[in-house]
Amino acid sequence: MSPRRVVVTGLGVVSPVGIGADVAWDALVGGRSGITDITLFDATGYDVHVAGEVKDFDVAQHMDPKDARRHDRNTHFAVAASGEALRDAGLLNGDG
Repeated sequence: MSPRRVVVTGLGVVSPVGIGADVAWDALVGGRSGITDITLFDATGYDVHVAGEVKDFDVAQHMDPKDARRHDRNTHFAVAASGEALRDAGLLNGDG
């Protein structure tokens, strides 16, 4: 069996420090944390009240809202990051 090579040609990031590779990189280099008070659900009954949440994410910018209803939030993030990576690599136009 011959060895396989992997070549990274594009980056896509959906994270608590930012959406988009440039935004996330600038936040990391600037020492900004993505850890804040939990806002996506009521954390009153839990011991932990802070987390790294992805905020200001609009799934409609990345996939059809009808399709989005069939998938969970993590899948939305994966589709968005994958699309960004493909565009960054020059494999998609701005519509992907």
